[in-house]
Amino acid sequence: MSDAAQAELPKHEVFTSPFKVEPVYEEWDTPQNYRRYPGGKDLPPKVRVWRIQDTGERLGSIASNGPGMTDSPDAELLTEGYNLGKGPHEAGVSRHGNFLQWGFNGSPSQMTPAGKSFFLNCIVYIRKFDEKQPLIRVRANDRSAILYAAQIRIVDPEYMPRSFGPGLRAKDKQGQPETLAVYLEKNMEFIYKSPQGYEIDEELKSLGIASNRKLESLKKLIALRDDPAKKELAGKILKRYLDAAVTPETAKQWLTDNRDRIFFTDLGGYKFLAAPKGYLPDTSK
Repeated sequence: MSDAAQAELPKHEVFTSPFKVEPVYEEWDTPQNYRRYPGGKDLPPKVRVWRIQDTGERLGSIASNGPGMTDSPDAELLTEGYNLGKGPHEAGVSRHGNFLQWGFNGSPSQMTPAGKSFFLNCIVYIRKFDEKQPLIRVRANDRSAILYAAQIRIVDPEYMPRSFGPGLRAKDKQGQPETLAVYLEKNMEFIYKSPQGYEIDEELKSLGIASNRKLESLKKLIALRDDPAKKELAGKILKRYLDAAVTPETAKQWLTDNRDRIFFTDLGGYKFLAAPKGYLPDTSK
């Protein structure tokens, strides 16, 4: 990652309190590595950036993987980083639970005025999450659906059998990774992790459900257990997407008890999980 954050400031308190962040915007060339990610071919020739630091290094900082980062309520992307090795929406600065992930490597003396204000605001902001430990623990070999769709274009062929199940491997016709990458992008919301590797959930498709990661899909699967003709398949799929502590038989009550706290996470195992009571802010007031 370079010295710059990417895109205009999002509406977030971390850019206004206690100090107002006033970036100086520049137009930089869109990195070619962005093009291999979903939607990357349609990006404009230039992207808008603002410098957080001035170190003069092209690859001196570290960006966290953006795809999948915000699929659970314990994480948020605060600003994207302009980088020459990953995708167009990687995290330059982010939060995971009570951890602030600051991806820029420059010392305060190397930061721009906007970067200094942003850095101080982030320190103040993370204090609000004291004792809010992360809900999701990501294992080193787990990736989001978007990241897999991008990386398959550049990985070694030997990587295939270690990561993808037989169904997806069959889509890699004659060693042409582009074919598999396009298929993954078209089926982004049906990717799941089987014991044999990542697969596309054709069984879920057969039930006419449009996504494996929306709460509405979970409700439909639970309701289908009342249909004798679809009960067995619906139960099989529910086991795929529910935490081990929740069974198809207890899913309806679990949904009722946790409806406002349920989320789907691919980085957390392609599962529906429930945040603990009191973890999420009260939005009813």
